[in-house]
Amino acid sequence: MTESDLISIVYDGECPFCAAYVSMIRLREAVGTVRLINARDGGPEVERIKAAGLDLDEGMVLLIGDEMHHGAECIHRVGLMTTNSGVLNRLNAWVFRSSARSRFLYPILRAGRNTALKILRRKKISGEAF
Repeated sequence: MTESDLISIVYDGECPFCAAYVSMIRLREAVGTVRLINARDGGPEVERIKAAGLDLDEGMVLLIGDEMHHGAECIHRVGLMTTNSGVLNRLNAWVFRSSARSRFLYPILRAGRNTALKILRRKKISGEAF
């Protein structure tokens, strides 16, 4: 696998929904190695995302080589790559293979994440309080 083939998902590891989502999807079955990166741990990928002006408090990021897909586009691209194995993966694929459904649902999912973090008294990735 070359550097341009690397696939990573940068997500909020303290968000119970985000963590469950990235562990539930079976991308490895479809595309091979996928690195799951907790944005709160920092690192070169997180710095690269910030340098590109993307806000990790506004959405997870799918990195495919030099490409960055943020928020609704991230889950849409993941939906396109997801296998149909298992009920949850079939549902994920059906919902998020549609760009329109992804754009419609993502703000709702982000609001759920923010509400969960607020209830759990966790700060944003940026360190700001809700």
